[in-house]
Amino acid sequence: MKCPFCGHADTQVKDSRPSEDGLTIRRRRYCPECNSRFTTFERVQLRELTVLKKNGERRMFDRDKLARSLQLALRKRPVSSEQLEQLVTRITQKLESLGENEIPTAAIGATVMEELKKVDSVAYIRFASVYKDFGEARDFETIVGELGKNVTK
Repeated sequence: MKCPFCGHADTQVKDSRPSEDGLTIRRRRYCPECNSRFTTFERVQLRELTVLKKNGERRMFDRDKLARSLQLALRKRPVSSEQLEQLVTRITQKLESLGENEIPTAAIGATVMEELKKVDSVAYIRFASVYKDFGEARDFETIVGELGKNVTK
């Protein structure tokens, strides 16, 4: 693994352990060139996913982009970075387990909304406002109404 500080190509693993969720391996690494320490995470990737956009364009699935989108929706909400990481992992695994290499953006958005609804209702509404392209206040009323119906059941 290349050192992120000096670019030295050969770093050493000092400590490895499974993460709390058991889905990733956390490795503490050391660079003998610049004496820096850093952490890496390894996770299983079931398949290479391609995102099929509405305009027909294809892009490689970017886990970090998903994490950034969720981070925006969860901004200033009582959700830890560990919970965010678990959420990203759950969504990614659901998408990988669909059995398709090409995933339409609509399927990704629906999966994100389904998982966000379980975590935080405010983040769910924030994400929905962007994903469903809300144009007026009535759109917010509709989604809050739907959310309220599901809570009372």
